[in-house]
Amino acid sequence: MMAAAINYTPSSMLKRLLFNALAWGLISSAAQAQVGGLFAYEFLNLSPSARVAALGAAHIAVADDDVNLASGNPALLNAAMHQQLSFSHAFHLAGVQHGYAAMALHQPRWKTTFHAGIQYADYGDFDLTNEFGEVEGTFSANEYAFTVGAGRQIYERISAGANLRFVSSQLETYRSAGLVGDLALLYEDTASRFSATLVLRNMGGQLTAYAPGNAEPLPFEMQAGIARRLKHLPLRFSVIYRFLDRWNILYDDPNAKEDNFLLNDTPTERSRSSIWLDNFFRHFVFNAELLLGARDNFRLRAGYSHLLRQELSEADYRSFAGFTFGLGIKINRFRLDFGRTNFHIGGGVNQLSIATNLREFKRTTPRN
Repeated sequence: MMAAAINYTPSSMLKRLLFNALAWGLISSAAQAQVGGLFAYEFLNLSPSARVAALGAAHIAVADDDVNLASGNPALLNAAMHQQLSFSHAFHLAGVQHGYAAMALHQPRWKTTFHAGIQYADYGDFDLTNEFGEVEGTFSANEYAFTVGAGRQIYERISAGANLRFVSSQLETYRSAGLVGDLALLYEDTASRFSATLVLRNMGGQLTAYAPGNAEPLPFEMQAGIARRLKHLPLRFSVIYRFLDRWNILYDDPNAKEDNFLLNDTPTERSRSSIWLDNFFRHFVFNAELLLGARDNFRLRAGYSHLLRQELSEADYRSFAGFTFGLGIKINRFRLDFGRTNFHIGGGVNQLSIATNLREFKRTTPRN
């Protein structure tokens, strides 16, 4: 998969691979509405960095020097990421935490940029009880994904990339391992400051299931996105369309109660147009990044996911569920980022990232 994605001249193998992956995604996706809780290794969809978290947990159409972006779109890999090292950590509620560490290297001879990363999710310790509710000990749960990937320019404005992940999951005595891959294409017009991308994420399957003979599907997803930086304003915005491989992503909650009543106490039903619009906008993530300073050293970020808004907000309470925000600043050789995701009225998740480029630590040789 990786070799096909980084050939300088697109071969019939690359075209066949992308077509087969596209067709596989369209025909294999379950025709069910719910998008959460149906798949193994859901932690793969967690934000790899504070910057991505601040931009709505989806940022796939911008190619710059941020190595973390290659986790979600390997076609973004480029020479500007050479020797960049990054580490991120998120603090969830109840002691749950996850993070990501990555590094990239550019190989001029092959005109290809490579990256490697490790993603982890630690769910903490749990009480181990018997059928009577008596505590007999504790157990832990954690998951890891080891990623390698490559990307390169294959045409004047088109780049391609691929990721390969080995996933390890341990939930009490249940263990599973899997092999997962990503494919991506990027179109970038630097003159007009516009880019567009198509990403096929989390293709693959379990090598070993939690229960023998009971293999579970992976959270495969097709994404498309565009990004544009304004010419006379230091602002870059992106629009990402998620779940391109399925249309209906509404969750039909049987416990939901309608609180809109007519005078005869009959619950009102939503119109078909209202349901259609709700489902349509759940596919989108909107974000914007304000770039300040001569070298964009200070950045303000915000994002919105209608899917998170609808799934996690309370009907009778106002909240910022679905909204994300954050900032980034470069101090000396280090870039520090903060991201905040508002999941629920009860609280949100803070994520921190620190990144540096090892080339900046090399001492310049004084001239004689």
